[in-house]
Amino acid sequence: MQTQKNTAFIKQLSARLGFDYCGVARAEFMEEDARRLENWLNKGYQGGMAYMERNFDLRTNPGKLVPGAQSVITLMMNYFPEEKQLPTAPKIARYAWGNDYHEIIREKMNQFLAEIRIEIGEVNGRGFVDSAPVLERSWAIRSGLGWVGKNGNLINKQSGSYFFIATLIVDLELTYDDPFAGDYCGTCTKCLDACPTDAIVSPTVIDGSKCISYLTIELKDELIDPEFKDKMQGWMFGCDICQEVCPWNRFASPHQQDAFQPLPEILEFSTAEWKLMDEETFRKLLKHSPLKRSKWKGIQRNLQYLAETESNS
Repeated sequence: MQTQKNTAFIKQLSARLGFDYCGVARAEFMEEDARRLENWLNKGYQGGMAYMERNFDLRTNPGKLVPGAQSVITLMMNYFPEEKQLPTAPKIARYAWGNDYHEIIREKMNQFLAEIRIEIGEVNGRGFVDSAPVLERSWAIRSGLGWVGKNGNLINKQSGSYFFIATLIVDLELTYDDPFAGDYCGTCTKCLDACPTDAIVSPTVIDGSKCISYLTIELKDELIDPEFKDKMQGWMFGCDICQEVCPWNRFASPHQQDAFQPLPEILEFSTAEWKLMDEETFRKLLKHSPLKRSKWKGIQRNLQYLAETESNS
């Protein structure tokens, strides 16, 4: 009875803190995921993301991250915006329109764990949001929240894929949700057909080194490979193409988070205005934005690459 009571409290708390979905899975070694990740790394699909190769054992064994781990709590927060960018604005992935989700969700995770300790007692745990060795999509499936679509994104049957995923590992026994069963992509291949760089090499398998998000954010080289010259489709930071074409995102509804409200500049600045922005202005204007990950130099590189694409077309 206490286990059920604790689980109910955690799910109520997740809603109170603004999370849209909460699922719980038993903490255990992920043998199948370990094999899949190893195969993906061996093919070099991580590109220059060397951090994907580190801490392999931590990624597949929650007990290595939290000693005595018993439960993995998966939390999902909607970021789909109601607004649209102006046609003259260089394209920016929707997740980056507002404040940096790492900062917003990390703060909520700290509060989450603090309130669990107040209500339940001393609980050892750690929260992660897209910046630590955690296979969050796999845990989301095990928690019953959705399936991984052919585009590699977690898809929720009720709401689509425009979600941030956070993971809280605790040494507390809880009532576990049934894993999500099935794959509801069916015969649809819209994401594979729409990807301009052919980064989706097969259903659910992404060659990260070809993904526009990788090329515009994670790639730190001074130049982007010329092979992608006429394939960027105007994306300056990130890419949403495979989500935009996904039929399940017809169910996406606008988020209710003030912190994710788009910066006016993201929606309105033209390519010329971004090019004229100096580094100091960039730092001040975007100090709480995910765009700071690319830094001013990266954004200028991307803009130059897009300009060369346009001049050649």
